[in-house]
Formats: sequence, structure tokens, C-alpha cells
Amino acid sequence: MNSTSLLTIGYSTLADRARNIKFIEGVKNLVVIQNPESKPLPNFPSEITVLEMKNRGVAKSRNAAIANATGKYLLFGDDDLEFHSSGIEQVITYLEAHPEISIILAQAVNELGVLRKPYPLNSHPLKLRNSAKAATYEMFIRLSDFERLNIKFDENFGAGAENYLGDEYIFIADALRAGLKGTFLPIVVATHPADSSGNLKNSRADISARAKVFTRVFGFWAIPMRFAFLIKPPIKKFGTLNSIRFILGK
Repeated sequence: MNSTSLLTIGYSTLADRARNIKFIEGVKNLVVIQNPESKPLPNFPSEITVLEMKNRGVAKSRNAAIANATGKYLLFGDDDLEFHSSGIEQVITYLEAHPEISIILAQAVNELGVLRKPYPLNSHPLKLRNSAKAATYEMFIRLSDFERLNIKFDENFGAGAENYLGDEYIFIADALRAGLKGTFLPIVVATHPADSSGNLKNSRADISARAKVFTRVFGFWAIPMRFAFLIKPPIKKFGTLNSIRFILGK
């Protein structure tokens, strides 16, 4: 059996962007469409499962993917990327050989084939200190473990919410604190445009949203962890005033 047949790819999209999805063969495809305006939906082949939501928020749609996915593993997708079957096959093979692992982070490249960020060179266990830059389209989960522990995305974070980023990191942090184990693998699984809502910006809204992510993950320890985030190479350049606001969570 092709190992990718064990996988569901859960795409999150909007009604007017759903037709942009580039599906790959050999997997189960689930499309979750945020459509509060009740716009017309494109026609998909019968083998693709489509779920329409009347609200907005990427974390809500990711949770709908978790609730409606079938098979052993789930990979999260968007409408502006292209997955690589060969890399996905390698990750699923690894998961099959390592039943103790519940979550995998892999790699993505940009339109030019260049890695989208400075990934580690070697595989390593996921920890709170090394998972903050995760993207959902790099993330594979073992569905049964997340369903058993009722681990979901925090719907107060992510695109479409007031705190419009950090949902991936919070999801991973909740999983690790619940006792699940994860691993990073230096395997390219997707091509994604270079620009992203998770890219570092120096706006007041961006700084506030990032500060709230640290509060959600670290609670009492949020202030020292924000400081450590700023000074860890490469040093983040928010400017003096915005750096103070970020550290204090203002």
C-alpha cells in the first residue's frame, strides 16, 4: 500500500480562493471552506470531501479538519501552496516506523526552490524553545493521539482572529505539554510563496499579537521568554520602544 493513502490533507480556504487548491494524488483530500457570505462554491471531483463553514477563522477551519479527517495522519494545507508527494511519502514512512511520535514538522521552499527560513540541518525532538516558527503546512499529526487528548487549535489566535498569528505554536505547545512527542525532519514537503502572515513585522498590532502568544504559551514566564526571543540570534529588530512594549506585553 502506498503510505500516502494513510494521510488526509485538510485544506483551509475561502469560497473565492478554493479553486486555487493544487491537489495531489494518493491522499484523502478534505477542503474546509470559510464562507460566511454564502458565496458560490466551485465544483470539486466527487472523491474530494468539502465542508462549508458559515464563520471565519483559520483555527476554526483547522479544528474542523481535525474533526472530519479520516485515516491515521493529517497534514494541514492552504490554497496558495503546492505539496511534494515524495517528501510527504518520506514523512509518512517515518511516522509508520515511529509510533511514539505524534507530530512532525518538516520543511518548505519558496517559489525559487529556496528554503523559506533557516531550518536546522538535522532532525531533533520538538521543544517549546524550538517550535515557535512552525507553519501549519509543515505539520503532520497522528490523529488518534490528538483526538484522545482533545487537543485543538486555540480559536482566539490565527488568521481571521484578533490575534492573527501564533496558532501553530500554541497548538504544538499544548500537544507537548499534554505529553505528546514530536520531531523535526529536514524533508521538503511543500512550496509556499515567500510572503506570509507569520513573517516578522514591526507594527504595533503585530507586536501585540506576538506578545499575547507568549502569554498564552508561557503564562507567568512570558516576560523573560519574550526577552529571550528578542535577543536570540538573529536579534529581532523591533526598535527600542516597541521592544519594551513587546517584553511587557503592552
